Amino acid sequence: MLPRRRLPEWLKVPLPTSSAFTATRTLLDGLGLHTVCESAKCPNHWECWSRGTATFMIAGDRCTRACGFCAVSTAKPLALEQDEPQRVAEATRRMGLKHVVITAVARDDLADGGAEHFRRTIEAVRAMNPGTVIEVLTPDFLDRDEAIDAVLAARPEVFNHNLETVRRLTPSVRHRATYDRSLRVLGKVKERLGDQVHTKSGLMLGLGETQEEVLEAMRDLRRVRCDILTLGQYLQPTLKHLPVVEFIAPTAFEALRREGEALGFTHVAAGPLVRSSYHADEFSPPGHT
Repeated sequence: MLPRRRLPEWLKVPLPTSSAFTATRTLLDGLGLHTVCESAKCPNHWECWSRGTATFMIAGDRCTRACGFCAVSTAKPLALEQDEPQRVAEATRRMGLKHVVITAVARDDLADGGAEHFRRTIEAVRAMNPGTVIEVLTPDFLDRDEAIDAVLAARPEVFNHNLETVRRLTPSVRHRATYDRSLRVLGKVKERLGDQVHTKSGLMLGLGETQEEVLEAMRDLRRVRCDILTLGQYLQPTLKHLPVVEFIAPTAFEALRREGEALGFTHVAAGPLVRSSYHADEFSPPGHT
């Protein structure tokens, strides 16, 4: 097994020491909530928690898939917690979030993939926090129309589903997921709600993709009318996960950001530390501040 590559200077981030970090942890622990920040070993979670923000991960912390890049535990999931939507709503209220991101593990063990749980959570958050922009980051629900429709019935402002990588690398990077299925899910969201919802997707770079393959993926996302794009550096969470093939320079990310804008994305966030929900509040859909 190859050792992990040494991080370049642009990926070395100092750990914040703010009291807000401890306050965020205490609040989340008190409400018994999971976050993708911790479960996926996100490199930004120190910064985000110190800013008083977090990405809530619903439907448990055990995923039914075993993607080669993801640190979330793969195990037999537990039953859904019926009061979890209210706890997420309460956390959103206490944290004063103006933009909340709600994601979930893949729940292929459930007939609807956890879509109804998403709907209930969105509705609970909106009822308690009527001015908050709600962004969901969903699994592919195996492309089931009824599951997609259940989430959309609650009218999230932003619907995010990550393509994660280029077409060629998808089989080795994403367990059970397919490149075209992800594009279909994003396309269906736009077909159903059009400009009433902003669709969003993201790619990890540094897994061995070529620049042309990245541009092809960006063009494919625009063909299904994807509005928002995130591009970030893949970082190997543990030695059991896929190795980093290349560290992409900040200048290369900046060039891709410009390419994305030229393709017509409403908003492009590109940089080594960019993640799906990192500084998600920097883009507010029209009508929201």
